[in-house]
Amino acid sequence: MTATQSTQSLPATVTTVPASTPAHEWYEASPLPYFSMVVPMYNEADSVQELYDALTRNLVALNDNGKKSYEIIFINDGSKDDTYNRLTALAEKDPHVFVINLRRNFGQTPALAAGFDHARGEIVIAMDGDLQHDPNELPKFIAKIDEGYDVVSGWREKRVDGLFLRRIPSKLANLAIRKISKVDVHDFGTTFKAYRRDLLDHITLYGDNHRFIPALAYMAGAKITEVPIKNINAPYRPSNYGIGRTFRVLLDLLTIKFLNSYLTRPIHLFGKLGLGSLFISGVIFAFLLARKLIWHVSLMEAHGPLMILGVMVFFMAFMFFSTGLLAELISRVYFESQRKSIYTVREIRHGQNAWRGRPGRPIIPRD
Repeated sequence: MTATQSTQSLPATVTTVPASTPAHEWYEASPLPYFSMVVPMYNEADSVQELYDALTRNLVALNDNGKKSYEIIFINDGSKDDTYNRLTALAEKDPHVFVINLRRNFGQTPALAAGFDHARGEIVIAMDGDLQHDPNELPKFIAKIDEGYDVVSGWREKRVDGLFLRRIPSKLANLAIRKISKVDVHDFGTTFKAYRRDLLDHITLYGDNHRFIPALAYMAGAKITEVPIKNINAPYRPSNYGIGRTFRVLLDLLTIKFLNSYLTRPIHLFGKLGLGSLFISGVIFAFLLARKLIWHVSLMEAHGPLMILGVMVFFMAFMFFSTGLLAELISRVYFESQRKSIYTVREIRHGQNAWRGRPGRPIIPRD
């Protein structure tokens, strides 16, 4: 199926863009879609057409007689091949397609963030652009969303990639993330996930933390589940992932643990460390005092290193207390300057009306 054929087979409810209408005006004035596909692309020229055809076919099937329209947002993350030109050709033929062209290669997490920021649908679905995810599995995710879940994560139950460089490190990393975040998801690494739009409004992506979205969503009170998906080797290029990324994931866990447990009360973390250090220094000083008063030992000669250690740990306690107080101030600045709330709302009801998160965005009733 070609791009022209795909556009001709679209539901009658879709309005094509008049040649005289500026694209940004049409974007702002057009009806909000129900589904938003977010697909980062980096040097994926060979997979563009095949991916677009498969996505269009499945999204048209999910259209529900025009009730659930869709948009496909491709993010060109600084590709050096013909990816951008091919995506632009699709956008010119199909009004469902939007292309976000980043100035350079920022990486997968910033590309996803760009897509999420511009997605307008009630349900946002993200996937990779190299065809390692099967678009024919979209109905699985939508079925779980319709059951009332806020996040549906793909689970590559049967991995087909390398045992020592991919599967074993990935299994260990996922186990660590699961234990620290307390989110019962087997596969944090896959991009193939579905989200409710209002939940994404409470999540900010930084660095390389897109794989931690379920953990961040859990902090916001989301209902999370997972569905088994196929693990397909990218047909047009080798994987960019290696064991080095696993080490970066483990380092990022420290951030997630802090955000999950101490973002709104950092003094509880640094205060515990300070009290622990103060206790250790107290034990050392009590021992040294006893040795001096009872046994009349020359402390510098017999316990010089231990005395220095006690002094260092004592000052470390004050450093931890000071860091905790500074972190408390920074935490308040973070929430107040951005008007971020320390809670999230699942639903607001008034009479017979209900809406999620953002006022004016009514919940579409489910059958």
